[in-house]
Amino acid sequence: MIYKIRIILDAKEDIFRDLEIEASTSMEEFHNAIAQSFGFLGNEMASFYTCDEEWIQDEEIALFDMSDNGSDVKLMNETFLEDVMTEDSPKLIYVYDFLSMWTFFVELADTVEPESGISYPNVLFSFGELPETPPEKNFESKPAHDFDDTYDNYDDLDFDENWN
Repeated sequence: MIYKIRIILDAKEDIFRDLEIEASTSMEEFHNAIAQSFGFLGNEMASFYTCDEEWIQDEEIALFDMSDNGSDVKLMNETFLEDVMTEDSPKLIYVYDFLSMWTFFVELADTVEPESGISYPNVLFSFGELPETPPEKNFESKPAHDFDDTYDNYDDLDFDENWN
């Protein structure tokens, strides 16, 4: 099967690539196809992350195992696209160059039969130019609890009085 996938840069401007690729492709080959379609050299660290419908990231699929103890990290060259991206789980997050944090949303749009005479991967459509620097990231989470500020003025509290 051939996957038709849209890869969108996490930016305010619309910058994306539509790519056709064989479902049996390794994640490393998919990484190379994405990097080339956006004009990257492909020589920086990168990872894919499985995620849910709201793009909440889950399991990492790394280009290399950088751990000291040989952990159970999934590796791109041992993992195949069809094993992590399906119609039931059509989304991935792709991060290229961990110093710059180029972040992309990857979504399966369609599955089709291969066409003779076409070599895959195949860039179907390219929209927008990659900026010279990655978009700014705001790394903050939503508060887990809504704390009620019962004290508006902490000057009245005596440190010694409340010491246990």
